[in-house]
Amino acid sequence: MNMSHLNPNILIVEDEPKVASFVKRGLEENGFSCEIALDGLMGKRMFEAGDYDLLILDINLPYMNGIELCKEIRSINQKIPVIMLTAMGTTEDKLAGFDSGTDDYLVKPFEFRELLARIRSLLKRISIAETGGDLLAFLDLKVNLNTYEVKRGELKIELTQKEFALLVYLLQNKGRVVSRMEIAEKVWDINFDTGTNIIDVYVNFLRKKIDKDFTQKLIHTQVGVGYILKE
Repeated sequence: MNMSHLNPNILIVEDEPKVASFVKRGLEENGFSCEIALDGLMGKRMFEAGDYDLLILDINLPYMNGIELCKEIRSINQKIPVIMLTAMGTTEDKLAGFDSGTDDYLVKPFEFRELLARIRSLLKRISIAETGGDLLAFLDLKVNLNTYEVKRGELKIELTQKEFALLVYLLQNKGRVVSRMEIAEKVWDINFDTGTNIIDVYVNFLRKKIDKDFTQKLIHTQVGVGYILKE
């Protein structure tokens, strides 16, 4: 990824030509460069050959779906921001998308302004990570925002994109209780739905990796309020 582009370069992988050209036109009007791939395999080839700052992937793609493509991309590049577009909006679909390594999720039909806001937010987050402030630490837990390396003592811990983003948010707010609503909005960019337990599911995923094998637990539940990273 090359954030030194004057105009950030975006790859749109979308098999509906109307949607793809609508997104491309809108982004170009807002100062982005865009290329389109109409199926998953073409998207993979273009990604491997090109230099992009952000990817927009539809989930239902011919030859290789968006989830598979996202996993392929993550095996090559852990850091490039990925936004998924889908006609399916259930919590299970979102979890599958986040597990494959996507950073964000938009359900069709979406407003272009919403997509633009998500793109700007992700690119801003990346540029902040690249311009210093790249190490976060708490007791024996260390996180490198540039290399995505997470260590607890000498143990290297592998996290998915969303687990990583959640941990970073807890670290940035250590010693303070963060509510589920706050996590949903700041980490997931979604409105918190009280009927879903997506936040608790992810906190548990994170706990298993960060705390399970250690006597000193770092992630604590404040019953009825939220979560806190503390001694």
